[in-house]
Amino acid sequence: METNALLYTHEELEAEYAKLQEVAEKKGASTWQMRVKQQTPHCKFGEQGICCRICSMGPCRITAKAPRGICGCDAHGIVARNYLRFTLGGTAAHSDHGREICHTLHETSADGNYKVKDPEKLLKLAKEWEVETEGRDIYDVAHDVAYIGLMEYGKPFGTQRFLKRATKERQETWEKAEIAPRAIDREVATGMHMTHMGCSSLPEALIRQAFRSGLSDGWGGSMMGTEFSDILFGTPMPMDTEANLGCIDKDYVNIVVHGHDPSLSEMIVEYSQDKEMVELAKAAGAKGINIVGVCCTSNEVAMRHGIPMAGNFLQQENCVLTGAIEAVVVDVQCIFPALGPLSKCFHTKFITTSLIAQMPESNFVQFNVENAGENAKAIVKEAVENFKNRDQESVYIPQLKKKATVGYSCEGIVSRLDTVTNSQVDVTGTWQPLVDCITSGVLRGAVAMVGCNNPKVRADYAHVELMKKLLKNDIILVLSGCSAQAAAKAGLMCKEAKELCGDGLKRVCELADIPPVLHMGSCVDISRMMLLVNEVAKQWGIDVPQLPVVGCAPEWMSEKAVSIGNYVVSTGIDTFLGVIPYTEGSDVVTDLLTNGVKDWVGASFTFETDIEKLGDAMIETIEAKRTALGI
Repeated sequence: METNALLYTHEELEAEYAKLQEVAEKKGASTWQMRVKQQTPHCKFGEQGICCRICSMGPCRITAKAPRGICGCDAHGIVARNYLRFTLGGTAAHSDHGREICHTLHETSADGNYKVKDPEKLLKLAKEWEVETEGRDIYDVAHDVAYIGLMEYGKPFGTQRFLKRATKERQETWEKAEIAPRAIDREVATGMHMTHMGCSSLPEALIRQAFRSGLSDGWGGSMMGTEFSDILFGTPMPMDTEANLGCIDKDYVNIVVHGHDPSLSEMIVEYSQDKEMVELAKAAGAKGINIVGVCCTSNEVAMRHGIPMAGNFLQQENCVLTGAIEAVVVDVQCIFPALGPLSKCFHTKFITTSLIAQMPESNFVQFNVENAGENAKAIVKEAVENFKNRDQESVYIPQLKKKATVGYSCEGIVSRLDTVTNSQVDVTGTWQPLVDCITSGVLRGAVAMVGCNNPKVRADYAHVELMKKLLKNDIILVLSGCSAQAAAKAGLMCKEAKELCGDGLKRVCELADIPPVLHMGSCVDISRMMLLVNEVAKQWGIDVPQLPVVGCAPEWMSEKAVSIGNYVVSTGIDTFLGVIPYTEGSDVVTDLLTNGVKDWVGASFTFETDIEKLGDAMIETIEAKRTALGI
């Protein structure tokens, strides 16, 4: 499908994706659309959070006739425990990702598989953590910094080191609310202990621990994952790429990298460009090797190498359904187990690489720092050799593709903001231009939009429609994860999208030469957003809850998203969700999350499934914050 329109419509995109569903039906393959029908209607006890199975006396379900479980816990305690356990799963996943990156940094060497690519950022962090650098080899410094980072997971005393990056007011707030996170693993273990049978059933205590655990993710594990990835693989700066299924090329060996850990994808990208592998591909009849990404692994390699983004969470099966994928190479998180049997319907190799994410009907190649180069080369070679098994006659690649500019790290944003205003003082390298734009009213505020896709919501619809609404109201957007890919696939991440903005935001885009929707990276990179808002607050001389900034996850689905939501709210950013968490079975827990926690941290959640109302609520909140500031 060819179109000269700035944006694809949802109908245009869905019509092309529907053709791939026809392919699936002919192959007898299962897809998420089919499985949603099989799983509908969902369990109402589960949706309300009032099913408890943490001991074997039950499972217990709360009803009007049975208002308490066998142990005597009521709906409020059960819902709060389930919410905390949901958070802990997300904290563990994100922080374990960060831990793996810490280990990778610890194993770097001048002649090893992994090297330090941003020594400046390493030295800056070393200074922050009081690591001696004078006259020392850069890799000795890297090892010391990595060791300190690893100790953040299990140290017996103190709180997370990165908390000191927040405003003074935030730090005081966290201490007063008793949610300043200690060792990351301790917060997960403490939460699991609290939710064990016979322990906490007081909603306030359980939600407080959920926030503390979330903070250990956002200001601990995720922040280390981001910082150390930048040191290892380079700090992203603005870079052009393309997005959607049209990035898959019929004339090339196509390899999909999918998951979240850039340690794997960086090596796959490197060996896809290896002269020997490229020549092998040409000998097999291909023009070369084409890497495309799915989910957050895609964000990682897009913002550092310009690798095209084939799609987000609900697009992963569509890639295989094109019939043009030689290998899907995955690491951890958000990977459908369905990819194994689906790949068997085609010639595609489904290759898993992590002990944490082992799946049936896959080729398992264990990937670690020591064998990274060797195994990456073997995986690329296996994909190349599989090219001859492709049935070229049955290949169908929807011709959907849009330009996108990605890689707006905090450093990348600052570099562009310097061009926006001409202050009377030297503001180079600061956030003052952004403050000036907001106080003058040129920008009304900002929204950090994040999160997944969820089959409960029309795929990408909420993301894209909310973005369009906010842009018209001169609200700039910073995005990460699957939300970023939704924008890129639709065409909202190209600089030409300024035509969809109000006059103020359009002018900022022209002056700074940026798109109105800024790609900040993967889901762990939401930690970049936390640093951004805290640095802007410091520059302005106010605390985070006063900023005309809100967060939004309109299509979230994972445990990680709940952990993220908790640390975003704890950071002082009002957060709007388009999918309601499993809390409706308790008015006490729901009220805590949407009202009560504001007394703790200065921000709270809003739950609203009507996307139009959700957008209006965000705009109203931003305008109310402006009024309170007198701007």
